[in-house]
Amino acid sequence: MRKTGKVLSLLLTGALALGLTACGNSDSGKSSEGASGSSGDKVTITFQNIYPDPTTPTYKMIRQIVDSYQKEHPNVEIALDTLNTDQQKLKLKTQAASREIPDITIVNPSAQMKPYVDAGLLAPLDDILDKDGLRDTYQEGLLDYYSKDGKVYALPDGNNIEVGYYNKALFAKAGIDAPPATFEELLADVKKLKAAGITPIAIGEKDSWTGSFLFMNILLRTNGGPGFLQDVADGKKTFNDPAFIEAVDAFQQLVQAGAFPDGATSIDATAGGNMFRTGQAAMFIIGTWETGANDSSTVGKDVGVFKFPTVNGKGNPDEFMLAPGSAFAVSANSEHLAETKDFLKYFATNYPKVSFELKNAVGLGQKVDGDFSSAGYSPLAIDVLDLFKNIKGGDLSFDNTMNPAVSQVHLSSIQNLFVQPVDPKQVAAEHQAAFEANP
Repeated sequence: MRKTGKVLSLLLTGALALGLTACGNSDSGKSSEGASGSSGDKVTITFQNIYPDPTTPTYKMIRQIVDSYQKEHPNVEIALDTLNTDQQKLKLKTQAASREIPDITIVNPSAQMKPYVDAGLLAPLDDILDKDGLRDTYQEGLLDYYSKDGKVYALPDGNNIEVGYYNKALFAKAGIDAPPATFEELLADVKKLKAAGITPIAIGEKDSWTGSFLFMNILLRTNGGPGFLQDVADGKKTFNDPAFIEAVDAFQQLVQAGAFPDGATSIDATAGGNMFRTGQAAMFIIGTWETGANDSSTVGKDVGVFKFPTVNGKGNPDEFMLAPGSAFAVSANSEHLAETKDFLKYFATNYPKVSFELKNAVGLGQKVDGDFSSAGYSPLAIDVLDLFKNIKGGDLSFDNTMNPAVSQVHLSSIQNLFVQPVDPKQVAAEHQAAFEANP
């Protein structure tokens, strides 16, 4: 079930919080009791992650922390298994089927994490959270999304919202003065950009969550506010509701207007993001976790941010798709459980500090020790941080809300809209049938 009010509270009270003193302590890298620092035995820890793009701060962050840990623990090798998001999800499902998941892997909150916990594949992490104050570095209540039966099973990397990034220079080239505030303006901008030979919106729909994330923001508007999926789950609405059909229709209008790159379903999320970051597309509608990567790109000086517009006069632009981040989980069957937990504690302790230094601390799930303006964060980063101050509500993504079987039908159904036009009522019926077949 969704917990929208809790996510909103987290974003309002914690997204800009300061005061993470632990990551600045001189002993922040010291080993937990019983971990590998005292042993001479060679240990290899496999760390599955979703930071594949060498041009991004997250790629540099993970390697910086890993290198630092390995220097302090010469008997430990951290083997990185680096994949994009959809590849990692698929690989983890295959590994889980044989009960051989890596020492550290990536899971998503709530409905997506639950099957792995229920199968006994993940180790509780409360022992490392309760050592040296690590638990207190997380925004209040955020760990609840990664908990079951009072135990925490994963440590989140972020707490984000979905926004629109736009290239001011490409907008000016197409004769557009400002980012769209309404869906009608968005469609008009798409047509102007197409006429100027510019791809309007970057996306990598080979990773099907990207289209779903954008679609869900449209549904947030056509529904007049948050709660559509909760109402479906509670039996108050069905997917045949006019708000859902209207959202499908609006999404198809974008596709048919040529908003997205040709062959979008053969472009992965990393390549889609790079289209925007190399000036090949004018907009990128995605989570605020992309702020640092956009900032440091070749078009960084031209990038601005906007709220997703109203749709057919409906919705509040200060309501966002809310994205508690992907999270780091430990295999319950790890051959080196103590060492793996020790490394993860070190990683989580240093994650905010290193991210802040790399100008990539916007939308973290942990508190940040530092002043963004004084540290030289860009106007784009400050503008994104300002959006967090005015959030009025929102929804979680589809696949963090509905069970995996229904979510897979949804992801495939939305992905299919990039390939061919489909009657919106048929799309709604597909969703409803999947929901009824998978209670």
